Amino acid sequence: MIATRAPKRWTGFGPSSSPVSMACGPRSRQSVWKDGLSSEQLHQALESTPGLHRHQIIPEVDWRTWVVLGGRGAGKTHAGANWVTEQARARNLRIALVGSTLHDVREVMVEGPSGLRGFGERSNRPRWDGGRKRLIWPSGSVAYAFSAEDPDSLRGPQFHYAWADEFCAWRRPEAVLENLRLGLRLGRDPRLMVTTTPRPLAALRRLLAQNGTCIERAGTEANAANLSPGFLAHLQTLYAGTRLEAQELQGLMVEAEGALFRAEDLARARGNRPATLERIVVAVDPPASAGGDACGIVIVGRRDGRAYVLADRSKAGESPGGWSGLVAQAARDFGADEIVAEKNQGGEMVRTVLAHGGCETAIRLVHASRGKAARAEPVAALYEQGRVIHCGAFPALEEELMALGSTEGGGRSPDRADALVWAVTHLLPAPRAGPRVRVL
Repeated sequence: MIATRAPKRWTGFGPSSSPVSMACGPRSRQSVWKDGLSSEQLHQALESTPGLHRHQIIPEVDWRTWVVLGGRGAGKTHAGANWVTEQARARNLRIALVGSTLHDVREVMVEGPSGLRGFGERSNRPRWDGGRKRLIWPSGSVAYAFSAEDPDSLRGPQFHYAWADEFCAWRRPEAVLENLRLGLRLGRDPRLMVTTTPRPLAALRRLLAQNGTCIERAGTEANAANLSPGFLAHLQTLYAGTRLEAQELQGLMVEAEGALFRAEDLARARGNRPATLERIVVAVDPPASAGGDACGIVIVGRRDGRAYVLADRSKAGESPGGWSGLVAQAARDFGADEIVAEKNQGGEMVRTVLAHGGCETAIRLVHASRGKAARAEPVAALYEQGRVIHCGAFPALEEELMALGSTEGGGRSPDRADALVWAVTHLLPAPRAGPRVRVL
């Protein structure tokens, strides 16, 4: 059932408190009455909660991060505003509101039709302090606005709770999330809520895989009664029959179109480093200029026909002397047998730069005669076969791999991924790839 009224609030815990009104609240209050209901009664109560759908009701399970994945117009902002409003009833709490930009925080999370300024009964609504970019509730609780464009702005502040909106639209989701989590250190049970339309980002996959994460999914049609019929019809016309239908209308994560590396293949690639390796190489994708793209530096070993990714030492903003020194150190740290370096950017000068950086390991220069995606196809096939193992977490590398061959690479040069492709190709040479068939 889809209701259009704002949720009622309770005034106490007595017999007059209905299952419907109590269902809107946090789990500590919900548990007062849920134990006395049958599963059928509980389902009916949740389905009939005024103003809230199932994906907008605060989860009963224990969680540290609550992620609501929804299609466009599915009511994600309403869910976030409901949760923050419930927390702000307590006195003197500190809450973080993080959006793609400060404009998005103000216009969507705060002032929007489902935003915090208009949520709940009038006596409990917050006021906006534009000078300090914060919301202040009558209880004394305060929510501070932050832009995901500036991850460092989250260094220092500390909070009891945080709401992160449209996580997949952030330009640097991992950096922002890391600083935000480090600031969630007040109170006994700091928590994070994330609302977003999903995209096939490694950052989102890792977030969903973390312990203590509760996931809710909702499609646009779940909130159809609160949407203009023309809006829903337009979305269906726009996306029906396309790969984005599941993402934009159903709130499901789909692979980037044309991507060579699939999330499930990378997830299966997790493993341990063998006690001994037959051969170890450090692969290098030199940057075109100092201070530009990163220098891809990936260390890979081989044993029994499998490649083991040992480390990603890639780094941006290094001078030739800087990145060559990093390569030399990686070779020493891992006892590398050989350094494999692409010479398209600099030719034989790459060998000279590496030698001046202190590299005493044998150097093999390779030339790229095909594009990055074409070179990566045989390596992607090895991942599908389970012949490449990641001995650790390499989020930046995996994100670049999942963008190879797709139209959603974000415009960045996949230096880490290119270095890995050179390493695996060198250790596990394969016949030139023909057409690949993938079972769907």
